[in-house]
Amino acid sequence: MTPTWFDRLSAGLTRTREQLGDRLAVLVGRGPDVGDEFWDGIEEALIGADMGAQASADVVAKLKVVSRREDLADAAAVESALVDLIAAQMPAASDPLTECPVTILFVGVNGTGKTTSVGKIAAEAAASGRHVVVGSADTYRAAAIEQLRVWADRADVPIVERERGADPASVVFDTLAKARELGSDLVLVDTAGRLHTSADLMQELIKVQRVARAQSVFPVRSILVLDATTGQNGLVQARAFHEALELDGIVLTKLDGTARGGIAVAISSSLGLPIVRIGVGEGLSDLRPFDPEEFARALLLGH
Repeated sequence: MTPTWFDRLSAGLTRTREQLGDRLAVLVGRGPDVGDEFWDGIEEALIGADMGAQASADVVAKLKVVSRREDLADAAAVESALVDLIAAQMPAASDPLTECPVTILFVGVNGTGKTTSVGKIAAEAAASGRHVVVGSADTYRAAAIEQLRVWADRADVPIVERERGADPASVVFDTLAKARELGSDLVLVDTAGRLHTSADLMQELIKVQRVARAQSVFPVRSILVLDATTGQNGLVQARAFHEALELDGIVLTKLDGTARGGIAVAISSSLGLPIVRIGVGEGLSDLRPFDPEEFARALLLGH
């Protein structure tokens, strides 16, 4: 039987779930008579999965209320309530990738899977009938230009690129001109990876965004691509990019390689940003829209 998306997501979160589940199983198996030590243990287990101190404290405080109000009788009831509360920590918001028309800038540090994510999204959108143009504004790496060109060819969508070392803002300018010429309704721009601690590179990115907003006849959205394996450092990155660009969403990749899957909750709840796509593999179908409840079930229960 071919694995469903939920099966793949659940398998990808196995390491996080095992680490989190083992601790929760011990705690919820203690029976109905629990005190502060029990609740502290639940909170520590969530923090251990990189859910973040604030989100973990919020979830446990609400779980206490639910437990008293509904008299949760067993481990299954506690886990079910926990799934609902974790899902509620992640805001449901409009998905920029479903807007039509729209221009989207993809940003992030090196190595997060940004170029691959742009390629997968372009292929999926083109297959659904959208008129896509991609812009290769990562002009610092020849490999990035070549990689995006392969994805564009595979998806049969036009790509705009310039020579290595060209001004990234000029690529954005040309990409939007091409989109107007072709009557495109989705413009996807891959930008160069940059450290969030580099003021000069962040200023360059702000310039790229400014040019996009000036030239695009569509709304311009900025999406951060994050590597889930970085854990809490991903939250630091997200906060820095959000302060500079006012992000519209997060793409979270490499969830299948981490025991820190709770970082999705930490980032989304701390910054109030929607996670719009999650990735659990290298295949085209391994980057999918994010569903908070589905994610919470895979994270805690695996079924």
